[in-house]
Amino acid sequence: MRLTNYTDYSLRVLIFLASKPHDALSTISEIAEAYHISKNHLTKIIHELGKMGVIKTIRGRGGGIKLAVAPGEINIGAIVRKTEEDFQLVPCFEKGDAYCTISPVCGLKHILYEALAAYLSVLDKYTLADIIVQPQAYRALLGIEDTELTTIK
Repeated sequence: MRLTNYTDYSLRVLIFLASKPHDALSTISEIAEAYHISKNHLTKIIHELGKMGVIKTIRGRGGGIKLAVAPGEINIGAIVRKTEEDFQLVPCFEKGDAYCTISPVCGLKHILYEALAAYLSVLDKYTLADIIVQPQAYRALLGIEDTELTTIK
């Protein structure tokens, strides 16, 4: 199973936002620069994550993006299900005209279904909070200024 870039980038956006100090706003440019990803790709992803209700976008001067819910409420399995185009590992998973000569007796299809279910089951066990156990380390790697620390200095 391989995740699409869309899902990978969606998860990266959420990781970036969860790494920021509480309620700090980010911009698409800031995220694109941190990950070396196209702003155009991120714009579409940000829009979809907003429609899902996991991020909040604030328009206008001084606006930006932030998580709409706590990281512990964002389930990784749910995000992957919503951002992946399909989970058709083999043509016989598809509905409709997909045909394979051995389909009537094939045992592989059932094994792959089980593997896919196990894959998603593991992802369902984790939330964004489980990923962001060391936010300061993420901030350092992503070039996020730690505003909580800079205001103390």
